[in-house]
Amino acid sequence: MKNPIQWLRSLIFITQMYLAMLVLGIVFAPWAALSPKGARIACKSFARWALWTARWMVGIRTEVRGQVPEGEVIIAAKHQSFLDIIIIFNAVPSARFIMKRELMWTPVIGVYAKRLGCVPVDRGKRGAAIAKMVKDVAKESREPGQLIIYSQGTRVAPGARKPYKIGTAVLYEGLKQPCVPAATNVGVFWPRTGIYRKPGLAVVEFLEPMQPGIARAAFMAQLESRVESRSDELMREAGFEPDAIPQQH
Repeated sequence: MKNPIQWLRSLIFITQMYLAMLVLGIVFAPWAALSPKGARIACKSFARWALWTARWMVGIRTEVRGQVPEGEVIIAAKHQSFLDIIIIFNAVPSARFIMKRELMWTPVIGVYAKRLGCVPVDRGKRGAAIAKMVKDVAKESREPGQLIIYSQGTRVAPGARKPYKIGTAVLYEGLKQPCVPAATNVGVFWPRTGIYRKPGLAVVEFLEPMQPGIARAAFMAQLESRVESRSDELMREAGFEPDAIPQQH
């Protein structure tokens, strides 16, 4: 049975975190409306607040491993919960995300995502969505930055297996930029759904970059192998055995 005191602390943490998002969104709105820099500083402020309060309110410490990407690169990341978004955004200098189109209409998040140059994707249109994504990324590439894509297309619970989508390879081929795989174990402590937050060390690790020029099939195979194997290692380090979760076929 989960600790009721930790559950209450988790509820208080989540409540104040989203309240802080709303307050910062309002306070920075005039600056963000005038300049993307204002939007980025607002989001960085929220990320740092969330990470700081997570540490002392619910006992989640965070760590970034590997060389933090800079310049124009693609980051192909494992996605387990909102926490890996916060950690990556706080770590890299100029992040923008490939994100579900419907998120662009959410309060605060949608407004700031547009100002940061995030790229919306309609997941229901497959080939057409991929072609439009590449076009939109090129259109938004006026300033150097780090483009984050979640290759599985959604949050994946620790131990669950979902296929990697071809959109990452299409971006990699079209942009001709290095791709930095990113592994994580954050879902062990901050799940994709629910309130309870478990104390421990949540890690995002940037792996060795994959340079342009790898053939599509080989690129996808290497990306999935590297991200999944390292994420499994990080989860085991956190005391979670991913292979113990039954898989549905």
